[in-house]
Amino acid sequence: MSRLTHVTSGPYAPPAAARELTAVSADGARLHVEVHGPESAPAVVLAHGWTCSTAFWAAQLRDLATDHRVIAYDQRGHGRSAAPAADGYSTRALADDLEAVLAATLAPGEQAVLVGHSMGGMTIMAAGGRAAVREHAAAVLLCSTGSSALVAEATVVPLLRAGRARTRITRSVLGSRAPLGPVTPLARRILRYATMGPGAAPDRVEACARIVHACPRDVRYGWSHVLESLQLDVEVGELRLPTAVLAGTADRLTPVVHARRLAAALPRCVGLTELTGAGHMTPVEAPEAVSGRIRELVATYIQVKEGA
Repeated sequence: MSRLTHVTSGPYAPPAAARELTAVSADGARLHVEVHGPESAPAVVLAHGWTCSTAFWAAQLRDLATDHRVIAYDQRGHGRSAAPAADGYSTRALADDLEAVLAATLAPGEQAVLVGHSMGGMTIMAAGGRAAVREHAAAVLLCSTGSSALVAEATVVPLLRAGRARTRITRSVLGSRAPLGPVTPLARRILRYATMGPGAAPDRVEACARIVHACPRDVRYGWSHVLESLQLDVEVGELRLPTAVLAGTADRLTPVVHARRLAAALPRCVGLTELTGAGHMTPVEAPEAVSGRIRELVATYIQVKEGA
């Protein structure tokens, strides 16, 4: 997929990577990986969410790559990573992919701060108990994510109370196979309502709309079923790394109740940040807050070698 489908100028335009590579997952899936910033700097690994791509992290890439080595990759089927086979949609596959990216970009024993937004956070939760991931993870930041009951607790369908009817309609909306089409004024209004806070700036809405609309509809549909049946509560208890949680109070896709539940369940939660008025797309809506929290985790949990 061409990056010309994304914003091409300004702070939300994806910056050029210092280098690019391909990581190969356990089932042979090929994943597009980018490395930004100095090779000797402390490492950060970014995992984006459903219907997004490495372009989603443009603001973090520009900020953090000045003094961090920032690794970002396209989840399978997204961006420039190949679409999986019909049986390649699962949280196990997501965990395999993260493991492959870490192996391809970090030296044995080298540690990074892992950051996951939405489905990217679920990726980290699914992989957190694996020895190969623990080897490379110094700390974790989970942004705008949840471990279960995603459809039942989403509030993207207005004027309906929680219950069977809202869950059924939400499932049909999020799991629709209909094409999203071009980015029109109506499309931007719908996307802002469903995924962003009411005060989201127009350029941030535009960036998110272009990224989401670029996701192939079959991929969007395939992952919607994984998210619908998501059950990672047990895996949360196995994520024994220092883990910070961040969420927007106006998030309709993963309402802040998910973040509070994660903070209570994580064995080593090191803080819950609630961003007043922000929606689901926190790295785009509140880039300074997200980048700042990442910097804090790096400074606290990654020991930089002298002379590096």
